[in-house]
Amino acid sequence: MSNLKHWIWLTQRRGLAGQEAVRVLNHFGTPEQVFFAGEEAYALLGGLAADTVRSLMDKSLDRADRVLGDCERLGIRLLTLQDAAYPERLRAIAQPPMVLYWKGRDIAFDEEAAVAVVGTRTATPYGVRAASRLSAGLSRSGAVIVSGIAQGIDGAAVRGALKAGGPVVSVLGGGIDVVYPKIHRELYEDVAAAGALISEYPPGTEPRGANFPVRNRVISGLSVGVVAVESGRYGGTLSTVGHALEQDREVFAVPGPVDAPQSEGTNRLIQRGEAKLVMEADDVLVELIDRFPGRLRLGGGSFGSPEAEAQRLEGTAVVPPPREPRRTKEPPQRTERDGLPSLRWRDCKDKLTDDQRELLLALDGGAARADDLVEQTQIPARRVLSAMTLLQIQGYVSEESGKRFQAAVKLKME
Repeated sequence: MSNLKHWIWLTQRRGLAGQEAVRVLNHFGTPEQVFFAGEEAYALLGGLAADTVRSLMDKSLDRADRVLGDCERLGIRLLTLQDAAYPERLRAIAQPPMVLYWKGRDIAFDEEAAVAVVGTRTATPYGVRAASRLSAGLSRSGAVIVSGIAQGIDGAAVRGALKAGGPVVSVLGGGIDVVYPKIHRELYEDVAAAGALISEYPPGTEPRGANFPVRNRVISGLSVGVVAVESGRYGGTLSTVGHALEQDREVFAVPGPVDAPQSEGTNRLIQRGEAKLVMEADDVLVELIDRFPGRLRLGGGSFGSPEAEAQRLEGTAVVPPPREPRRTKEPPQRTERDGLPSLRWRDCKDKLTDDQRELLLALDGGAARADDLVEQTQIPARRVLSAMTLLQIQGYVSEESGKRFQAAVKLKME
């Protein structure tokens, strides 16, 4: 018990967070040794602010006792950075939380295909549907859904996973006993029953705005992949994606209308090749299934009609008919020639990205697989796939049998 007290005491020292907290712990070895050290030992470490040293010299454990009492009363467990059950996946990030407060089921994250589904609070109906269906499909296929529990995309992702019957984890920006937003009280209870509520903040901590960007590194750290459903040009979703990229996690994004502010961030992630474009659960699963043999399966579902999805979630669905090929927009100013629509290069090149231009020119010589295009153009595979998807949507490229891409237009280089 004293060990836990010292862990809690250490996490409450002023100015001691992130890399600084890790540095102090690594230097002394254990929280007890930090606690019993004197001012001279802190000075030998060097680099500590005067306020931090004064806080370290405060040896009262009263607050730690109160936190432990609250945890016992509320049914909250504690995991410390040195516990065997602490997720190794999270321990390996640059700034792992020293203490995790945990309510709900045990989840062996290191054995699970945990996928974070995140997005804006000001979600559109399209984004809410996409998040719910994607999470449901992933959950049915064996993935553990990780998210926040805010309004908008996070809440939709959590509900989708719960309706599909899978475990879901919500990482909080405040104490587990502080419901935020208040309208999600029942959702908190459902997550604690079907999965887990996790926080690095002790009970009673109000969810201040500054806590959420810090919290986001935990969402990505617990996961093997992050899916951004809707995001503005700036905001917490892109913060989570940034952590995911730093932590070498897989990153995915759901495309949205080009004129929708809530999709600007996700569309740009795809455009820059930082995220793989996804339209259904299988687009995520195919990137992870080899790493989790026996745990994941394909065919969990797509962003089908609301009626079909409602049936699937209720377990009453019949096998759907094959999906019709995706309709694409007609490219501008085309004329027929030699069996293919003809398009003047000068009319379209300025409307395409550098990757799209290079790939479209590469296909002018004939059909090719994605691997062939990677070798021919030296564009990374993730960017090739994103660019090819957008070229299909614009009507410049079609996908033939055998996963071969073919130009849908004949370029006129006049």
